[in-house]
Amino acid sequence: MTATIPPVEANAEACAATPANKALPHETATPLAALLKAAADPLRLRILSLITASTPPEACVCDFLELDDVSQPTVSHHLKVLRDAGLVTSQRRGTWVYYRIAPQFLAPVTGLLEGFSHVLLDHAPDPHADGLANVESALDRMTERLAVAHPQVSGDLVAHIVRESYAGLARKASIKAHLVPLSEHFARQRLQDVSRDKTATTTPQVLFVCTQNAGRSQLAAALTRLHGGDRIVVRSAGSAPASQIHPHVRDELATIDAPFEDAFPKPLTDDAVRAADVVITMGCGDVCPIIPGVSYEDWPVGDPALASREGVAAIRADIDARVTELLQRLGVTP
Repeated sequence: MTATIPPVEANAEACAATPANKALPHETATPLAALLKAAADPLRLRILSLITASTPPEACVCDFLELDDVSQPTVSHHLKVLRDAGLVTSQRRGTWVYYRIAPQFLAPVTGLLEGFSHVLLDHAPDPHADGLANVESALDRMTERLAVAHPQVSGDLVAHIVRESYAGLARKASIKAHLVPLSEHFARQRLQDVSRDKTATTTPQVLFVCTQNAGRSQLAAALTRLHGGDRIVVRSAGSAPASQIHPHVRDELATIDAPFEDAFPKPLTDDAVRAADVVITMGCGDVCPIIPGVSYEDWPVGDPALASREGVAAIRADIDARVTELLQRLGVTP
């Protein structure tokens, strides 16, 4: 038997309890609709997310070309739409133009992107190609293991780092078969960084940063581990990490015999910068937060993504020489 829903009766007093003036006023809704319309394009949303994910929150026009297989005119068109709507501002520095989200919109845009991204990620249909029936259970077990290994870190912080590490890798991963173990490796590194006491260790720690963590920084980290062994701690990260390592670079890493669990793109974190003694940037501009006591260098080496197989070999040789010199300066005999 189907229940009958009674008709809604007009009631002046009930309507008066929820007046129309609780809605957005027309003078607010109209410009807001224009802003949302300007942002309502996948590439434009990715442009905005790249800016908000950078430190400081800005990006060079050249960075946007790496977001998708699009031409310079296409990127320029989308940037013009965002600029005309007032969402972004631009500034020329030398030969490049840098973009920032307009100050009054930075917090709202960041909240919008992060809020919707988390919801979509949490409710995505079957995002785990590794066949896990319940990834939450796997993350809970991971949290328990890491909490035991790092008793000096609060349980809440361990749980936060575990889930944030998984979410950060899941957003970009194109192959998810090893997503959970890679997340654990990443979370373990982050907990080591959080716990590091620079006054209690003489082992130097180096962080290599490039845009996608798919080429230069991966090669530099692998070569540093090869030459420095356990006499140095090495990290690598990307300001806008790619979904996978560049194929030519992966071939080079195979000849170095780089551990699988280290060779995957990882997002840049403040903890990694804070824990480092030296931060080496490689073509990613001013993306690292400035932490007192950390030394910063920039290595102007070629981008493997733009090079032939022979060019990548030359880039590796350049990085290898720089790594050798770095290790000597840090007192680590190659």
